[in-house]
Amino acid sequence: MATVNYCGFRCLKSRPWLQNVRSYSSSSVAASCSLNSPHPSSSFDDSEAQGPTTTATTTSTSPATPDRSQSFFPKRGQTLELVCETLAFKGKGVCKVADTGFVLMCDRALPGERFLGRVTRKKGSYGEVQKINTISPHWDFVDAPCEYASHCGGCKTQNLLYEAQVKAKEQQVHELMTHVGRFSNEDLDFSMVMKPIVSCDIQFHYRNKMEFSFSTKQWLPRDAMKGEQGGENSFALGLHAPGFFDKVLNVEKCLLQSEAANMVLEVIQNCWRDPPLGLSPYDVRAHTGFLKHLMLRTGRDAKTGSQELMVNFVTSSYKPELLEPLIGKISAIPEVISIINNVNTSVGNTSVGEEEYTLHGKSTITEILRGLTFQISANSFFQTNTHQAEVLYKLIEDCAGIRGDGSEIVLDLFCGTGTIGLTLARRVKHIYGYEVVPQAITDARRNAELNGIHNATFVQGDLNKIGQDFGDEFPKPDIVISDPNRPGMHMKLIKFLLKLRAPRIIYVSCNPATCARDLDYLCHGVAEQNIEGCYQLKRLHPVDMFPHTPHIECVCLLELA
Repeated sequence: MATVNYCGFRCLKSRPWLQNVRSYSSSSVAASCSLNSPHPSSSFDDSEAQGPTTTATTTSTSPATPDRSQSFFPKRGQTLELVCETLAFKGKGVCKVADTGFVLMCDRALPGERFLGRVTRKKGSYGEVQKINTISPHWDFVDAPCEYASHCGGCKTQNLLYEAQVKAKEQQVHELMTHVGRFSNEDLDFSMVMKPIVSCDIQFHYRNKMEFSFSTKQWLPRDAMKGEQGGENSFALGLHAPGFFDKVLNVEKCLLQSEAANMVLEVIQNCWRDPPLGLSPYDVRAHTGFLKHLMLRTGRDAKTGSQELMVNFVTSSYKPELLEPLIGKISAIPEVISIINNVNTSVGNTSVGEEEYTLHGKSTITEILRGLTFQISANSFFQTNTHQAEVLYKLIEDCAGIRGDGSEIVLDLFCGTGTIGLTLARRVKHIYGYEVVPQAITDARRNAELNGIHNATFVQGDLNKIGQDFGDEFPKPDIVISDPNRPGMHMKLIKFLLKLRAPRIIYVSCNPATCARDLDYLCHGVAEQNIEGCYQLKRLHPVDMFPHTPHIECVCLLELA
């Protein structure tokens, strides 16, 4: 059972800098860190970051009136002494200029840390700074066990005590719900609605899927650079350095994936650069080269529970003979039961190929979730943290409040491969699932058949482009489950749900900012569009699915008012 961290959100102070996020205007605060941006805007030019330092402006407590042209609107390149107050959405540290309260966001700054930072950009009512050096460390400092933690963009908070990580995440959800969702911080009902965040009791080796990139340009920290690099010494297999689409941080071992996956990564790292093999990494600028990505997926055998590993090579063309030496080495690892080759001939950076070939073993691996067996193909969507998905799905089931008499209809929106709906299917009359990705629908149907579930219908369709006739093909549901991707739900779908008036909606979100916005629409309406809300938020569970990262999952129960 996962441990629950009772952080006591009711005692958390509200942050005035979060006000007006809902308007999405230039006066909006940086809490959402660009709600619709897929990547945090933390990139900067190394030459600029290492450039000349201007006169430092410290966090003076002098009562003298500040020069607003200097301190309220700091100039690009200006160096300031700052203290990080808290973490904003996407994990950026929130700092304020002394006396004025002007907000500056800093990547990798943690609560309580005092540091020197250089202003890299201004965005409306807030700016961004790059940390130069730490003056005094943050509260709850711990040594990060991963050697790449200071440079990799994945685990930004490894050196923050885990209990402090989840407390910060809970605070972010609370503030977004009060300021974006307009759920009153003073309302006693809301203080009972939002539950303490559910921690993850496995904080390393929890990911069942990792994707690494091959590159002709290895990214190195400035202190590790020794002149210009070239040839095979500059080749890399690892993770993209933050802010660079063409440079990759070479990774020998990742503490988030399984040990078996790390064994495969080590074998490949030890030989793929050997000139006799003739393997070349893909150059994203010149659009030449063979190896694009390496995807490693870990599952479990349904009968024995032993680990199963899929290795997926994404290449620019189909040349299986080039991969044969690697296949011979990694197929000797007992856990490897599937080696796949996705061929992606486009110049894009996606890992999904136009063609797929099975080079060794099976075309799928299996995973067990809430008593069901799921077959996972190379490009299937599946919850990345299987252990915590068990916790998440139990919360969804509890929120659904299924009567158990087999009479209820469930509408499963953004159903992916059907995992949520299928775990509920045996207790309801029928499941209707909708998803835009055709492969996911194929997997959902196969998973239903694999588990002997015959009361589930899965339909391929774009829920952002629904027409007036959407809903005609299924009966009115008793329960709606919506699990959208990061941008949240389209207004067309929100209008449909408000018209449908299902008794219960369970909103599952991987982005608390867009979740708060959509809950606001469903509960409070949209006055400027003459849309009235008709739901009440009854329960909200933040869940930490991905320790050491800024990502937060939420399970929300809405009931018809």
